[in-house]
Amino acid sequence: MFRVTREPIDLQELVKYVTAPSAGAIATFIGTTRNKNEGRKVIALDYDAYPEMAEKELARIGEEAKKKWQIERMAIIHRIGPVEITEPSVIIAVSAAHRDDAFQACRFAIEEIKKTVPIWKKEMFEGGEVWIGTQTGQPLASR
Repeated sequence: MFRVTREPIDLQELVKYVTAPSAGAIATFIGTTRNKNEGRKVIALDYDAYPEMAEKELARIGEEAKKKWQIERMAIIHRIGPVEITEPSVIIAVSAAHRDDAFQACRFAIEEIKKTVPIWKKEMFEGGEVWIGTQTGQPLASR
């Protein structure tokens, strides 16, 4: 399950999807919108994406994770559109026979998402808004 959505993400849906009889561990990562960034009071984030390409890249990350670790299943859902403070913008769930593989694959997935998936983030804060980050995960130089 690899997709982008404008709807709130249901953690239980992902956990149910990755649950398998052979899995002794399920690791999850939930990226949420926080209310502060670089001294600014953040109101919300607004994500934009090229959905078809983003979903294809999310699936590639899942396939690469399966080659690197002994995982059973992986699910990644990323929000697009406005995401309010405390709401999840991305959830990753990974099942494996053992926790170490699940944790490592989960960490790998979020790092790869920040580097390669065509999803862009605009931070809306008191007094303005700014596009932040790039597909390489590095902050933009001029702010």
